[in-house]
Amino acid sequence: MTTMLTWQADGGHGLEGARLLLQPHGYRALGRMVKAEPEGDFTASYRLIVGEGGELVRLSVTAATAERERHLTINRTDDGIWLLDTGTGGGTTRADFAGIVDVDLEYSAMFNTLPIRRLSLHRQPGEHLIRMVFVSLPALDVEVVEQIYRTVSVLDEHTGEAVVEFRTGDFVAELVVDADGVVLSYPGIATRLLQGSTPAAG
Repeated sequence: MTTMLTWQADGGHGLEGARLLLQPHGYRALGRMVKAEPEGDFTASYRLIVGEGGELVRLSVTAATAERERHLTINRTDDGIWLLDTGTGGGTTRADFAGIVDVDLEYSAMFNTLPIRRLSLHRQPGEHLIRMVFVSLPALDVEVVEQIYRTVSVLDEHTGEAVVEFRTGDFVAELVVDADGVVLSYPGIATRLLQGSTPAAG
């Protein structure tokens, strides 16, 4: 199943659009973000491949500001080795992210889907402390962080929605997701637009 998704940033100062190809287990996403931030505007595009077990296979990100453009490609091999390439000609760097299978991209509503779908948190109650590879925007810095995902309410067949709490550091948000575990509402970050709706003026 292939769908087009659009999220509007809270405050109206950004958009994220993605073409999502959901397969029986894994999925692929091709997305683009535009953000107007006090620190400076930026755009970013990404290609995401998630394997049959819900683990990251490949992420390619390009971010651009008025000053410069940056690139990052992350590959996770079958035996769990993470390979990073910044596209600067320095070659591929092997990262020590042993045991980590998830990646998060700053400001994106798409990437919370990785742990939610992998752990079926929208369908089965659970709480998990997850070590995550976090990619910042627009700098594309990479670090390991800890995030907590907890089911608040499983999928309601009438509304087609579930609620999963997301916690990292002092930040806490209750994510509303659809039947596929894809974010509908991410307080403080973005809200998904329904087909045919028009983004609000900033």
